[in-house]
Amino acid sequence: MSFAMTRDEFAAYLDSARITGDVATPRENNLSHIQGFLDHNEHLEFGVTWSKDWTYDEVFEVMVRRAGLNPDRSHVQGQDTIGSAQCIDALEEYARIFGNAVRAHQKILFATGHPAGLFPIYADLARIAERAGATVLRIEQGERFLDGDIRQIMGVVMFEQYGNLQHTHFPGPMRIALAQLRERGEMPDLVVSDHGMAGYAASQQKLLTLGIADCNDPGLFIAAEQGDLPVCVPMDDNVPPNRYEPLIDFLVNRASLKQFR
Repeated sequence: MSFAMTRDEFAAYLDSARITGDVATPRENNLSHIQGFLDHNEHLEFGVTWSKDWTYDEVFEVMVRRAGLNPDRSHVQGQDTIGSAQCIDALEEYARIFGNAVRAHQKILFATGHPAGLFPIYADLARIAERAGATVLRIEQGERFLDGDIRQIMGVVMFEQYGNLQHTHFPGPMRIALAQLRERGEMPDLVVSDHGMAGYAASQQKLLTLGIADCNDPGLFIAAEQGDLPVCVPMDDNVPPNRYEPLIDFLVNRASLKQFR
């Protein structure tokens, strides 16, 4: 079945689901995270190695252009936005690269720092990739990180702590996973991830990486601006997961993998 929505209809859906458009993250949080990234806050750097000394104005401009933030510099609190046009353009490129990797039967590593929102997207893509003949890389679970350990569920690497899958921006889980894979001689051809895990894979390990980030996550958009990763999809990363179903349909159809769904 082909993707049923036109581009305009898909954009309207993304806005209505608050994946884009008037999103939940307030303006003051977006602006403070730009400053936090510049201050090298460990939760906001995302494992990204800077190619230059970034300024506030430069990062703000990147976020307006790549993520669709409100461009009004005098707007400092209240509602902020993610652009549906930027999201769809990035999803098109994401699907193209993902589809090429799957059809080439490449080795793919999936990981997320946002298990409550993004995990179902990656789990679905991992299942489709395996059905189509790609290799979804597995790691040795249980290696310690902070007060928890690294888990892999339905092919997706995540961080567990205190009995829960954790929201994290730290690159550490990706560092552990890649160290294991390197030791086995099974480095990925493609990494599908987000936040610090994607930033570390792309910026420090120079691996082909597909990223997703929210409008308060400047680190990964700067990585894309530097050319460290080919695409960073701007979208709210923590809406109820059922709202992402049309987005998954779009990706699978654009990747020409719908027969494996």
